[in-house]
Amino acid sequence: MTALAPRAAVTVFLAFAFAYFLSALLRAVTATLAPLLTQEFALHARDLGLLSGGYFLGFAATQLPLGRWLDRLGPRKVQLGFLGVAVVGCVVFSLAGSFSALLAGRVLVGAGVSACLMAPLTGYRRWFTPMAQMRANAWMLMTGSIGMVASTLPVQWLLPLAGWRPLFWGLAVLIVLAMGWMALAVPTWPSVSHAASPERALPSGYAAVWQDRYFQRLAPLGFFCYGGMVAMQTLWAGPWMQNVAGQTAAQAATGLFWINMAMLATFWSWGMVNPWLLRRGLDANSLMAWGLPSSLLVLAGIVVLGPQAGAGAWALFCVCSTFVSLSLPALAMTFPQALAGRALSAYNLVIFLGVFVVQWGVGLAVDGFVAAGLGTVAAYQSGMALFLACNGGAYAWFVWRGRSDNADSTAPP
Repeated sequence: MTALAPRAAVTVFLAFAFAYFLSALLRAVTATLAPLLTQEFALHARDLGLLSGGYFLGFAATQLPLGRWLDRLGPRKVQLGFLGVAVVGCVVFSLAGSFSALLAGRVLVGAGVSACLMAPLTGYRRWFTPMAQMRANAWMLMTGSIGMVASTLPVQWLLPLAGWRPLFWGLAVLIVLAMGWMALAVPTWPSVSHAASPERALPSGYAAVWQDRYFQRLAPLGFFCYGGMVAMQTLWAGPWMQNVAGQTAAQAATGLFWINMAMLATFWSWGMVNPWLLRRGLDANSLMAWGLPSSLLVLAGIVVLGPQAGAGAWALFCVCSTFVSLSLPALAMTFPQALAGRALSAYNLVIFLGVFVVQWGVGLAVDGFVAAGLGTVAAYQSGMALFLACNGGAYAWFVWRGRSDNADSTAPP
């Protein structure tokens, strides 16, 4: 590992953080635009879930080639190429005249920003110390929360002035600026031919990642708990506040604003305390095992309370779910540097397939329960109860597999 000097590390972090801010804004903006898009394009709940999930479908589709490219070509070159696709996606979305065109633009945007977290985390594995990696990971996620905050009230205020179509033209311009900053700030990647011999001897595919016991232990947690947290934060918390809690679009946007502010503060706090926790022997696995049950209890409370569960309850659920974010740097440090890009991208694939399935699945479940004769409130409660059952199963697998690995003395460090 060749650690960067502090000033260079800060510059690299900020360049990546700006791009990730934009990707998070684009990820979450559907929740704020949902009332406008629903009215203009006559969308059903399943359509809204598919549209929001289209971002994650495009995101997931790129992850396997992305991991290979990151390991071979490095973060700067790969992310610049991908961001060019995001610019095209923003333009397509802004010009859309039908649901199909909206979905196509959304998929392109998701594919285009799909390297915005994996690229820096791959670079940090080489450029930062382990403690700095944990802190940088938390603060990257904090930057994403800032983007999600920007997707709520600020977007809601802009819509009457400019409309949603010019908003996406402006985002396309900002992505171009992010590309310029990255081209100037991020270091080049050593070519494969210059890598040390143990690195060259590593497999070129994903078999070593898929077969890794720690990866298999984390996969259901990433799919349902991590993916589900993102699905709630970026879509279903908004419709719940409107259709279950009876809030207006403006009130729901305000609620989303405070949910994302809570996430911002939480990830900032994780960045501050992670080195302290590591020094005292509290690793990611222990923290996830002890912390994640709180998110299950909060989600159960949301299901039971129904209309009485508003932004505060959803903010608490998302905050309690952030324990699962510790799995990203923990996984990266489990693998050699030359496999880090593939390991992170494979796990990110699992997470964002989870986001897509949960976002669309909740929409299908709500529509299905309504068709079966339930009222809107009961249909949302039933859909969230199914989501809770999936999260509980994923957590049980994580705990059981950890005990099994410890018994076999094969658990990763």
